[in-house]
Amino acid sequence: MIKRLMLMAASWLPVQAMAQPLGNDGPSNVAVACFLAVIALTLGITYWAARRTKNASDFYNAGGQISGFQNGLAIAGDAMSAGALLGLTALVFNSGFDGLVYAIGYTTGLPLVVFLMAGKLRRLGKFTFVDVVCSRLEGKSIRLFSAFASLTIVLFYLVAQMVSAGQLIQLLFGIDYVYAITLVGVLMVLYVAFGGMMATTWVQIIKAVLMLSTCLLMSVLVLHRVGLSFEHLLSAAVGVHPKGLAVLYPASLPKDPVSGISLGVALMLGTAGLPHVLMRFFTVPDARAARTSVLWATLVMNSFYAMIFVLGFGALYLLRADGSFIDAAGNLVGGGNTAALHLASVLGGEPLFGFLSAVAFATILAVVAGLTISGASAISHDVYGTLAHKDRSSEKSEMKIMRMSVLGLGVIAILLGLVFKNQNVAYMISLAFSISCSSTFPVLILAIYWGRLTTAGAVWGGSVGLASSLVMTVLGPSVWVKSLGFASPIITLDPPALVTVPLAFAVCIGVSCLKKTGRPSFAKHLQLKQVVSDE
Repeated sequence: MIKRLMLMAASWLPVQAMAQPLGNDGPSNVAVACFLAVIALTLGITYWAARRTKNASDFYNAGGQISGFQNGLAIAGDAMSAGALLGLTALVFNSGFDGLVYAIGYTTGLPLVVFLMAGKLRRLGKFTFVDVVCSRLEGKSIRLFSAFASLTIVLFYLVAQMVSAGQLIQLLFGIDYVYAITLVGVLMVLYVAFGGMMATTWVQIIKAVLMLSTCLLMSVLVLHRVGLSFEHLLSAAVGVHPKGLAVLYPASLPKDPVSGISLGVALMLGTAGLPHVLMRFFTVPDARAARTSVLWATLVMNSFYAMIFVLGFGALYLLRADGSFIDAAGNLVGGGNTAALHLASVLGGEPLFGFLSAVAFATILAVVAGLTISGASAISHDVYGTLAHKDRSSEKSEMKIMRMSVLGLGVIAILLGLVFKNQNVAYMISLAFSISCSSTFPVLILAIYWGRLTTAGAVWGGSVGLASSLVMTVLGPSVWVKSLGFASPIITLDPPALVTVPLAFAVCIGVSCLKKTGRPSFAKHLQLKQVVSDE
């Protein structure tokens, strides 16, 4: 049924006037076949998982039966998104060395999670990271704040993936961006609403293996073009880029070192506060498996981002040397995030282009599924399950709210994907990291390690960090100028993590010291100390 609908959509929907990457009038048979095969495979996994999802535990955390190695691949799958592949390759294509800062920054946060949080999260939590915070702090306000912060971060991250998906399908099938992004939203809702965390995890595992294999093949093919020498690749890239030798040196960071440091803070600390990543620590059976999963994820992610170096400079050299992939204005045909796709068509023609498109699409589906289940769980488990529905024994009602939340998030994601169509997806992901490190991370780390944290301190500190991060982001260059069209930003610090993270910590600590109400019970404090000492 899905195959028939896809073929009908490809033939009926209005075709946008744009050049195809291989100079064809429409998508190749190879590309369409790979694309449909990926959809059939992922829907098959969803059907298999749906038959094994019997209760809320199965839906939220796959029953806690995912092994450390499997969960490590799934966590890496979250990070090895199409947004990372397409966006980072495009950043290197345009800016050279500056684009690699994002690739390095994404991996630095995982060791922090390993040493400070992984085991404790698994011991203290049940379904979401909000459970961890609420094991230390009491009251409805902290759960409401945590759920709202989770939704905000999820939506920013989700937008980046939706933009990637829309541009990918637009380039592959030549259909209008609106229809392309709507198709992704529909599939996303199907995967999460029926398959839950089990389907999401296995789709992540499969696409992580496919992504690594494809990037390795492309890296070898790029280096083969330059005599298997990375040095020759860099020299060739310098020769074709308008900036010349400047692409091998940081350009934007020396001009604005404060923003550079702020970006580093956001990328390093943001990983430790991403709800969809933290939620994965509850899919494993124990704390040891949680730590093991992050070690595997770090190894896989570092391998992936190392290959981004080769693919980014390979695209810079080969696409600019070819010239047919650059329009009259000097931009990439098909959009700014398509450098990796065009590179695949240069290296392997239609077969490699079609396969990479299919892998990238599977990657997007897996990531948006993980994000959606995280956001929907914040609504159904953290808001409805605790506040609106006093009797937690009724899992049927909570599951119904969960599926309704998935549908609502799907609609919102489509609308935001249309608004931020022209934004670089790697940068959009960095904004999610900035909000994460300013809101959920300070509250979570203090809840685990600082016994004097109060509910009021956590709510005020996290809210100030979240609000200041959102406001400064909107007033900064990424939204105020690029999305809203104003001539200059009101706030130049981009991202604002260097200000918002210390501010959130200061308010958390200050309010906790001044206000003694809402402190955790003595029994809970002893329980927390025991968990920390056990680690």
